[in-house]
Amino acid sequence: MIESVLEKLKILAESAKYDVSCASSGTTRKSKADSIGNTNGWGICHSFTEDGRCVSLLKIMLTNHCMYDCAYCINRRNNDIRRATFSVSEMVELTIEFYRRNYIEGLFLSSGVVRNPDYTMERMVRVAKDLRTVHRYNGYIHLKSIPGASRTLVGEAGLYADRLSVNIEIPTEQNLKLLAPEKNHESVYKPMSYIQQGVLQNCEEKKKYRHAPRFAPAGQSTQMIIGATNESDKDVLSTSSALYAQASMKRVYYSGFVPVNAYDNRLPVLKQVPLVRENRLYQADWLMRLYEYKVDEIVDEHFPNLDLEIDPKLAWALRNPSFFPVDINTADYAEILRVPGVGVKSAKLIVASRRFGHIGASNLKKMGVVMKRAQYFITCKELPMFTVNEASPEYLRKKLTEKKTEKEDTAQLKIDFG
Repeated sequence: MIESVLEKLKILAESAKYDVSCASSGTTRKSKADSIGNTNGWGICHSFTEDGRCVSLLKIMLTNHCMYDCAYCINRRNNDIRRATFSVSEMVELTIEFYRRNYIEGLFLSSGVVRNPDYTMERMVRVAKDLRTVHRYNGYIHLKSIPGASRTLVGEAGLYADRLSVNIEIPTEQNLKLLAPEKNHESVYKPMSYIQQGVLQNCEEKKKYRHAPRFAPAGQSTQMIIGATNESDKDVLSTSSALYAQASMKRVYYSGFVPVNAYDNRLPVLKQVPLVRENRLYQADWLMRLYEYKVDEIVDEHFPNLDLEIDPKLAWALRNPSFFPVDINTADYAEILRVPGVGVKSAKLIVASRRFGHIGASNLKKMGVVMKRAQYFITCKELPMFTVNEASPEYLRKKLTEKKTEKEDTAQLKIDFG
């Protein structure tokens, strides 16, 4: 490989590392006789499959030159960093060569904004188009749609990419204006709406024409930076909930603020946002998407921020002891999902299995229920009746946050409850 291309690769791969909105593909495309590559539904970009296999993605920027001067971005216009730009042909050749060498299984392509959004977006679309039409590349492609790009270019991008994403960056318009005065949420939401309309239109076309071209079959994703501004977790999750209301929004990613531009006094004086806050936001996000929770159940005016000591599902359970205990043998699926220690898979197994007989504690363990937590929130004949109401939420919080072995915990229960 040409030395100059390798040097660009080092610079632009480093510049792309702060974008986390590319963790999975969510689409499947079979290999064809006249093409190279395929896309599998289990994911892309350093994800791990169920059998432990790591799936790799070339995560790269087309250029780290940028016309914007966003306070939180390493590639901001006024930063004194090494800059580089790939030509369209260099980017295409690099992707194909890496794929042929089995280094990667897909491409995530983003870019700094050069000249104007449409100029940058047009070059990114050309990369995807050449990969698909010239090299017959059939693998995964994720394109970062540039805020402010035209409907035509976003529409063309959706014909070649599996997933598109537009980063919202900061949850509220006011704080975005504070850290990135040249940007606004309208320029982000417009491409999002173009993608949504394209996905919905494609669904209608597929009903009429079996072989209609697919449009961004893996939908779209976005990213929010957490901790660079003073938004509460309620603000963050309310924004996420509104985005999930769109038919094509698959994932919202949360990226803890990293102080790459410590000299800017608009930014908080932090070494790094606590990773546990990022983790709690992802847990809350899962509750919204998979567990049928509403935002105001997870966070509200009285509890605007997530509890960093316990996960949001347990926090809700301790705030609502009157909801429990849940009878595993009679409760419906939605009620069972509310039990700490019970996941989606376990809840489905419980509902399906109890048609064939009574479910006891031993059955629950085999179904993957974490009984150390669940025992305080459920009832069945084999379990003692020491639920959250008898033990009190305060006691359970203390007990479940203590770092003890299971053996020690069982012994303590005998002492506490006789």
